[in-house]
Amino acid sequence: MSVTRHATLRRIESTRLIGLALPILGAQLAQVAMGTVDVAMTGHASARDLAAVSVGSSLWLPLVLFMIGTLMGLTPIVAQHVGARRFGAIRPAVHQALWVAAVLGVACALGVRALAAPVFTLMSVPEDVATLALRYLDGVALGLPAIALYETLRFYSDGMGHTRASLQFALLGLAVNIVANYGLIHGGDGLVALFGADLPAPLLALPALGAAGCGIATAISMWTMFVAMFCYTRLARVYARARFGAAFSWPVPALIGELLRVGLPVGVAIFAEVSLFTVIALFLAGYGEIVIAAHTVALNFSSVLFMLPLSLGMALTVRVGQALGRGKYRHARFVAFNGVACALAAAFVIDLIIVLGAPWAVSLYTGNAEIQRLAVQLLLIATLYQFSDALQVSIAGALRGYKDTRIIMIVTLVSYWGVGVGLGNLLGRGVAGAFEGLGVYGYWIGLIAGLSVAAALLGRRLVWVSQLRRLSASGP
Repeated sequence: MSVTRHATLRRIESTRLIGLALPILGAQLAQVAMGTVDVAMTGHASARDLAAVSVGSSLWLPLVLFMIGTLMGLTPIVAQHVGARRFGAIRPAVHQALWVAAVLGVACALGVRALAAPVFTLMSVPEDVATLALRYLDGVALGLPAIALYETLRFYSDGMGHTRASLQFALLGLAVNIVANYGLIHGGDGLVALFGADLPAPLLALPALGAAGCGIATAISMWTMFVAMFCYTRLARVYARARFGAAFSWPVPALIGELLRVGLPVGVAIFAEVSLFTVIALFLAGYGEIVIAAHTVALNFSSVLFMLPLSLGMALTVRVGQALGRGKYRHARFVAFNGVACALAAAFVIDLIIVLGAPWAVSLYTGNAEIQRLAVQLLLIATLYQFSDALQVSIAGALRGYKDTRIIMIVTLVSYWGVGVGLGNLLGRGVAGAFEGLGVYGYWIGLIAGLSVAAALLGRRLVWVSQLRRLSASGP
């Protein structure tokens, strides 16, 4: 292949990948914004309401992310069917995923309510905050089956290559969440502030429910997103060749088993990653409020920037899966490594943003000079792991396209918990008589090491899997 043709193929594939990734990026940012809106609005209600939402979110979000990761296995299944033009096989796959989603959604809702009180007691949450948090979770639990069903239809749509739907309905959910929060957290006065006093009397009479209203608003936005996505996927012409249809089917163990084989390791990996940052936050609790606040600010800002390589990884799952479905194993390998190169370019852009914009970004979170100074230092350390982070998330996306997800789970557990937490705790606390602990810097160095090990191990796996498929190819 000539250099010119190779460059042209790279440009075409990169354009297609970015075209898929940008709507996913918008959807991810909209979902992050929903959490930000919840925090901002309850914070204006009272400090106790804000604490209740924060404590409640720490319980239900990890469970929902595990659920979403498990359902994410539908994307490569649909993508490979699309690539192979097996459109008739998509309907039963989606039906079985909806069965799994319904079970997971109900289980999460029941689990959140069953675990909440004992966990709050174990965490020594103050009684007044725990009472409000339970009311908040009562509302959120009503929406968990809906978000499970919505994410299933979203991953079906992504597998079809129609990622704009993710953006459209995430923005719809954000808009509904803002309005519902105004009305339910702050009552009729909140709606008056948003729309003016010319409103129907029942809306003006709404009571201010605080944190409990935030939970109900979250559930309303989840059900709105699901109903809208359901109607769209049933009616839009883009799904005509592979519409999942009105007729339903009973659970089929073989198809459910395939979904869980691909998706369950992803769910475990995501849960392990989320819990990693929770554990590190707990380790830092003894270092004082300045350290905790700076760590939270730096982590939150870098997490927002991380949405870019994450979106590229999710789009890469679709591109690799469709190439494999067409039997284009050599092209799938090209797509995978070109996507990894795009993620590295994204990491370079993120580093520029951090280096040039960190002081300004941190000032948006807090006016405390000590917190600002430490947060900026941590963000400069974060520039070191952007490349490792972009590598591991994009390679994981490519491996999902190959339906090779078990290794992602194993590598995540070993790298994040064995290396990240183990080394971070060692460097952070130090060893008596050997060396002084580095404090919060040690934990961030541990994160860098864990992500680097994950990137190296997953990269090795991608080379092996893609080479094996390429050598077994009988076609182009």
